[in-house]
Amino acid sequence: METYDLGLAYLWEFDVDFIASIEYCLHKNGISTFVLGEHNVNEVVERIQRRDLYFKFYFDRASDVDDTFEALGKTITRKKTLIFNPYKNVRRAIDKASMHLEFITAGLHVPYSIIIPPYNHKQDMYIALSELAAVGLPFIIKPCNTTGGGLGVVTDAVTLKQILEERKTNTDDKYLIQEKIYPVMLDGKRAWFRCFWAFGSVIPVWWDDQTHLYTEMTKEEVKEFKLKKLFDITRTIGKLTGLDFFSTEIVLTKNRKFIVIDYVNDQCDMRFKSKHYDGVPDNVINQIISNLLKFIIKFKK
Repeated sequence: METYDLGLAYLWEFDVDFIASIEYCLHKNGISTFVLGEHNVNEVVERIQRRDLYFKFYFDRASDVDDTFEALGKTITRKKTLIFNPYKNVRRAIDKASMHLEFITAGLHVPYSIIIPPYNHKQDMYIALSELAAVGLPFIIKPCNTTGGGLGVVTDAVTLKQILEERKTNTDDKYLIQEKIYPVMLDGKRAWFRCFWAFGSVIPVWWDDQTHLYTEMTKEEVKEFKLKKLFDITRTIGKLTGLDFFSTEIVLTKNRKFIVIDYVNDQCDMRFKSKHYDGVPDNVINQIISNLLKFIIKFKK
């Protein structure tokens, strides 16, 4: 049987640099890799099924867009490969309605929200004006399972009619009607953060929700602006979800309350800032890869 330490599955063209950087770092440290893509996935499925190929770890960045990789992932799961992130945990974590309630139970602050059932389950619905008033104007309309990169999200809704219309866009999905949260300004920057949970460690960065641009966060800024809570919140979400790698969006408001906005993004955009103006800072991606390396070395048998 041919054995590799890490299987890397990807389809998105902009993942090329991320995958290449992972391979470079891991190979330099004696960790073997095998890259899966559209060109070889069927062959890999056959080889794994006949026990001709085995991965100790598997990093899947493809099954969310191609069912062939999902089937492969299920096969690999039965082979006792350690998968980043476990599929059953992903299904639970990306359901914003479920996470909303679990976050509240865990003591995390989230926007005031109304959970709307799927249109196909209940076409007629009733929202009390008092509930809508509590959400405030404008408000957010957000599908619970079909978003990614803001897909399907309405950020400045003001009428009940908009809610009724949006429900028909993803008819099998629940919706969140959310209070709109506004960040405080810290030294000229909006206090809106994207925090990465990367294989056991928290990496917070500034992320402007209006320009979508990242800025690295320094240890001095964490201390000066009292941002240590970002680490605690992200670590709590990591424990709740059981995921190895994800990002979450957290906002600091004028009354010093940290509010989790976008709960869990399990397929993080890993384009390098040196090549894409709205990409993730190179140092942050390199730290994520370093964390992956340390994790594999620690648990490699």
